[in-house]
Amino acid sequence: MKPSLCSNRRAKIRLRNQKSTRQKPEIRRKSSQSKVFRTLQVGVIERLFERFDATLRNAGYLPMSGQILDATLVAAPKQRNTNAEKADLREGRIPQDWQDQPSKLSHKDRHARWTLKFTKAKRQEDGSMPATDLAIPFFGYKSHVSIDRKYRFIRKWKTTDAAASDGARLREGLLDKTNTASTVWADTAYRSKANEDFMEKQGFVSKVHRKKPHLKPMPRHIQRSNAGKSVIRSRVEHVFADQKSQTGLFVRTVGITRATMRIGLANIVYNMRRFLFLERINVSA
Repeated sequence: MKPSLCSNRRAKIRLRNQKSTRQKPEIRRKSSQSKVFRTLQVGVIERLFERFDATLRNAGYLPMSGQILDATLVAAPKQRNTNAEKADLREGRIPQDWQDQPSKLSHKDRHARWTLKFTKAKRQEDGSMPATDLAIPFFGYKSHVSIDRKYRFIRKWKTTDAAASDGARLREGLLDKTNTASTVWADTAYRSKANEDFMEKQGFVSKVHRKKPHLKPMPRHIQRSNAGKSVIRSRVEHVFADQKSQTGLFVRTVGITRATMRIGLANIVYNMRRFLFLERINVSA
C-alpha cells in the first residue's frame, strides 16, 4: 500500500522542524555570545556597577570615613605555551603558529600573566619558623578594589593581569573623590613617592603602611604605626574572603575583556549581599 501524499508532506514537515530545532540552540548560543561581546565593548558592566552604587547612595549609604585599597589574585586556566610563544606575548605580539590556526587562537588567553604569590611559611614541628617565606607561581588576573571604611561597599574597582603592580593602579582612578573623608589606607605595595605626591595634590591624607628599611630592623615607632593602620586596613580582606567563599571567584573565560565582566559581576553581587545584610541589621535594630 502506497503512503498518501498528505502523510509524505507531514513527514517532510516533521523532518524540517526537527532540523530547525537542532540548529536553534547553536544559533541562540552564537547570538548570545555576540551580544555579550558587544556589551563588554561598550562598558556595560561599569555602568551597571555605577547604577547600583547610585542606588546605595540614594538609600543613605554614602562613602564615608575614608577608603581602603587592596588587590587580590584571581586564578584563570593555565596556558601551556612554549618559551617563544611567551616571548611574543610579552611583546604584545600574536605567535605566528596561532595566527595560522584560528581555532587554537580562540582558546589562548593572551592577557593573563604569571606571577609569584608570597605566603608566610608555616611553623615547623619543632616550633621554629623558616627563614624564608613561600613563593607560589600563580597564573591569572588581579582584582583591585577601593572600599569605604564605614559601610565596606566596593566603590571603585579595576581588573588587570596578575603581574601588574598594585601601587600604580592608585593613580589610575582607583581613589573615590566622593568620600566624605580624605583618609586612604593601604599596605606597603602602595607606598611610593609618586603615590604620596599624587594623594597630596588630590587632597587625600595617606595612611599607607611604611616599608621596612633595607637591611635594617623595623623601628619601634613604625611598627606601632603600622599595627594601628592594620586594624582598619584589614577590613578589605573580609571583602575578598567573602567573594571567594560565597561566589567562588575564578575566571573560566578567555581574555581580559570577559575577565573584567566576571570580576565586575562579582563586585556587584558582593555589594548587593552587603546591602541586604545592612538592611536586615537596621530592621532588627
